[in-house]
Order: sequence, then C-alpha cells, then structure tokens
Amino acid sequence: MTHSQPQGFLAVPPTGKGPGVLVLHAWWGLNDTMKAFCMQLAESGFVAFAPDLYHGKVADNIADAETLGKTLDTNHLQAKAEIAEATMFLNERVEQTDRGLAVIGFSLGAYYALDLAAVNPEHIRSVVIFYGTGGDDFSNSRADYLGHFAENDEFEPQSNIDSLEESLRRAGRPVTFYRYSGTGHWFFEPDRSQAYNQAAASLAWDRTLAFLKRSSTL
Repeated sequence: MTHSQPQGFLAVPPTGKGPGVLVLHAWWGLNDTMKAFCMQLAESGFVAFAPDLYHGKVADNIADAETLGKTLDTNHLQAKAEIAEATMFLNERVEQTDRGLAVIGFSLGAYYALDLAAVNPEHIRSVVIFYGTGGDDFSNSRADYLGHFAENDEFEPQSNIDSLEESLRRAGRPVTFYRYSGTGHWFFEPDRSQAYNQAAASLAWDRTLAFLKRSSTL
C-alpha cells in the first residue's frame, strides 16, 4: 500500500532522490522558516518532508502559538498518528536503505521527534532536536541523537536537558548535546529577530549536516 502525501511541505534534491529527513515544526506551525529549512536540506541532498500538524494555521506571536500548541498537545494522539503517517509516506518516497530516516524537531516538535524514535525504532535512525525535550523511555530506540540547546532558555530548563541526556545514555544511545553560549530559545530561526543568533545557527546547521551525512549513505 502506497501512502499519498499528507498535508505538509516536501522538498526534493535536484537529483530527485536522497535519504529522508522528517522535519517537525515548532509551535509557530509550518511557517516559511520551516519550509526554507526543508529547502536547505534538499539542496544538501536530502528529501525533506514537514507534516503540517496545525492544518494550515500559523502563529506569529507567542500567545497564538501557545494556544495552537496546547490544542495540539490535547490532541496528541492524533498528532502522533499524523506523524506516523508522514513517516510512512517519506519512507516510501526515499531511497530504501537499512539505515532508515532522520527526524529533526524544533521546540514543540522535539517532543514528538523523541517520541517517534522511541515508538517507531525500525524507521528512525537519527534524531536532531533544537531546544526541546521529552520522553523518558528510550529502551526501544535504535537512533543516534544530536541536540542543540540555548544557554539561556526560559522554556527549557537545564534540568530537563540533563534528564533527557541521562535517559538516552541509560538506554545505550549515542548522544551529543551542544549548548550555545549567549543564545535563547529559537536562536536558529531567522524570523525570530530578537532570538536569532546567526553565528550559533550557522554552527548548529554545520553540525546537523555532518551528523545527517554520517548517519546516512550520502
């Protein structure tokens, strides 16, 4: 059974093929920044797909984003089902290797990325999270983990990050977490002008790309 493309944004390399990366958006929704990130991945040789978990809604201020995020978390079973569907779609769309897919989650999306790797280990080979945590049981996961965190983050306390790293290590997963000095939440997202840190974002991108290439057949 072939899965039709779920609601979301698909970016494909010039060659038309490559390893797959699932991108899970932050609480702003599937905005232009997330689409541009998918295009950047495609230019680097990856087939990137970002499911639209808000079904067309996008927030540009914290109050609206908080409302959308809370609604999503209330319907988290539906969100997880949609992410599972997106995973199957992308898996069929990309070159079949025994390495599986990568998933990248931003903030709210990081929680769902971590969950996906734990519940769908046969398809997820690597996980990248940006300033978000979640989960505590990674015993079924087969993925490698890379995390990018802000030094000063009012939304993600250091204790959460330490706890996640400990849980991953306890499960025997390879994990590398970076903290970026002088940064806050959303430092990677250029449309968040007060938070965006170009130097940190550039370094995080370089590290992400190296990690993805190492864990794929590129």
